[in-house]
Amino acid sequence: MRPVRGTAAVTAVAVALGALLPAGAFAGERREPGIGQKPGVGREPGVGQKPGSGRERGELLSAKKLETYTAVQAKKRLKAEGFDSKKVKYGVDTYRLVYRTVNGYGKPTKASGLLVVPRNGNKRLKLVSYTHGTASYRPDAPSTSPEDGFVQGAPLTYGAAGFAATAPDYLGLGLGPGRHPWMDVRTETTASLDMLRAAREFLPRKGREARRDVFVTGFSQGASAALGLARELQRGKKWFRLRAVAPISGAYDIKGVLIPSMLTGKAQPKLSVAYTSYLLVSWNWKASIYDRPEEVFKQPYASRVEKYFDGSTPGEVMLKGLPDTLAELLTPRGFALLEKPSGRFAKALRDEDAICRDWTPKVPVRLYYDSRDEQVAPANSTSCHAWLKSTLRRLPATTYGGSPHLGSNLAGTAKAVRWFASF
Repeated sequence: MRPVRGTAAVTAVAVALGALLPAGAFAGERREPGIGQKPGVGREPGVGQKPGSGRERGELLSAKKLETYTAVQAKKRLKAEGFDSKKVKYGVDTYRLVYRTVNGYGKPTKASGLLVVPRNGNKRLKLVSYTHGTASYRPDAPSTSPEDGFVQGAPLTYGAAGFAATAPDYLGLGLGPGRHPWMDVRTETTASLDMLRAAREFLPRKGREARRDVFVTGFSQGASAALGLARELQRGKKWFRLRAVAPISGAYDIKGVLIPSMLTGKAQPKLSVAYTSYLLVSWNWKASIYDRPEEVFKQPYASRVEKYFDGSTPGEVMLKGLPDTLAELLTPRGFALLEKPSGRFAKALRDEDAICRDWTPKVPVRLYYDSRDEQVAPANSTSCHAWLKSTLRRLPATTYGGSPHLGSNLAGTAKAVRWFASF
C-alpha cells in the first residue's frame, strides 16, 4: 500500500487489488481462465541463454533514464520520507524499463518497472527484487511516480547500498495496459521475474552485469508477491538463483485473517471498505463473484465502484467516494460471500493463501511485521510463519503518516538491507 496524498480523513493507503482484464471487460466480456486452469507461460529463456534474442518473456522493449542522485542527495531523499539512510554508500541512476511479459490468459503483454543502479565501480551486481505495496491509480507505480519518496524509497535504499534493485509496477500499473490484478500472486510473479530478465538485458548497455544471486523482498501486497517470486525462482530452470527472502507486513492469509479482521472491525474501518471493494471487483474475473455490481454493493456505490478500480481514479478520489463502513457498502449477499466463501471464490482464496503452504524454502526467510499493524493484522505473519518454518521478526514501532502499517515498510527495509548486505 502507498500513502494517499491530500486525504485528511485517512492517513494510510488505498489498496491495490486490480482486475486483470482489457479495458471495459467487467460487463460480460471475456473472462480470465478459471482457477486451477493453467494459462500459457510464453517462451522462457533457458539457463545460460541470453535474453533479448526474440519475442520472449522479459525482453526489453524500452529504457528511459529518470534521475541521477549523488550519495548525499540519496541520503537526503530517504531521510525526508523517514527511511534509514545509514546504508547509503553510493549515488544511483534510476531507469524505467518496459518489457514483455504475459497476462492472466498467458497472452503476450507488456509491463513497466523501476531499476535503480548504484554509481560504484562494481561491474557485476547482485540483484534485489522489491515488490511494492498497493496502488489503485495507474501513475502511482514505482517507475511513474518520481516525486513519491515513499514508493521509491525501498528500491532507492537497496540501490544506494550497492545492489541493482528492480521494482516492477505489476500488470496494469505504470505503463502496462489493462487493469491491475490485485493480490494475484501468479501474475505478480510473472511480472517480477520478467522485470529481472529485462534488467539483466539492460545492464550490459551501461557496462555492468547482473549476478545470478537474487535477494527478494516486498511490502504489504508486495510481500506475498515476493514469496511468489521466491517460490518460482526456487523451482529452478531459471538463470537466476534465489539467495534470501525478506517480506514485510504481508496479507498471507486472506480467508483466515484478513477478511475476518475487516468484518469484525479490527482493521481500520475506512480502509477495510476500500480493501473489500477492491477485492470483490478485482477478483470477479477469476471467481465469478457477481454478474452485476448491485448484487454485492449497495447503491449509490454499485454504480461507480468498478470505475474506482480501473486505474484511472486517484486514490484520494476513490476513498472519498466510498462509505465509511462495510454496513453502508455491502448488500446481504456481499456480506454472505465474505463470511462464508464458497465455490470459485473459496477456491481462489485457497489458491492465493497457498503462498505460505505449498512449498518449503531452501534459503533463509525472514518475515517482518509490526504488532500494531492497523491494516494487515499481525496474525497474517504468524500464520505464514507456522507454515513456512521461517524466522519471524517483530519490527520496532515506526509510523508513517500516523500509520504503523506504512511505518513497517520503513523499519522493514532498514532491517532487510542490512541482512542482505551480510551475505
